[in-house]
Amino acid sequence: MFWDKDKNYTKRTAKEYNIWRTIFQFIICKIFYMIRLKLVYRLEVYGLENVPKDNEYIVCPNHLSTLDPPMIAGILPRRVSFMAKKELFDIPFIRWWIDWLGTFAVNRESLGPSTIKTVMEIKKSKWVFGIFPQGTRGVPGTITGVTKGFAGLAKITKCAVLPVGIVGTQEAKHIPFTGKVIVKIGKPIPYDDNPDVVVQKWIDAIQELTGFKYIPHDDNVNLGVKNSDERKKL
Repeated sequence: MFWDKDKNYTKRTAKEYNIWRTIFQFIICKIFYMIRLKLVYRLEVYGLENVPKDNEYIVCPNHLSTLDPPMIAGILPRRVSFMAKKELFDIPFIRWWIDWLGTFAVNRESLGPSTIKTVMEIKKSKWVFGIFPQGTRGVPGTITGVTKGFAGLAKITKCAVLPVGIVGTQEAKHIPFTGKVIVKIGKPIPYDDNPDVVVQKWIDAIQELTGFKYIPHDDNVNLGVKNSDERKKL
């Protein structure tokens, strides 16, 4: 049962990314969210020509709002399986909803073997894997909290990193639920044996795509964001 709290949501197999989940995500993200985003939030998308034809890539957007995952899943040609913090799977309806959308649980403090196995299973399916390198929602206008996990996964899975710049979703989420949302897709970044190389290239790409400024970890205090607990409230 998808309501089963005891189910291990940290693991997925290629078989779970079946026709039913594909149809469910298509209806919710490709139809419902796209109509809403285009009519209400005047969504503009650039760079779709940069999306690889195969699924040998990891989708890596900056993160501003809870609207980001379904929006990206609606924009890209393939279905996308994002990871989400395991605490979300403790909430019954949300657990059912994101499970059906193909999301899997992860401990954000440590990407364990189950995460790697799940990403490899996604690669076997016709879906693609999505991860927010910032880990949690960032401060609008800045790029903060970037970790190396996504670059390490790219190396292990031998997948390129697809940078996706998002602007405006944090405003669209609040009353009066209007605004302008812009999504720009950059050119794929090849995986590298040195994760730092991929991280820096992703930061450079997102800065160019969004116009946001990268703020190193040590400078987060200048934004009034002192630790991960405070950042989760953003």
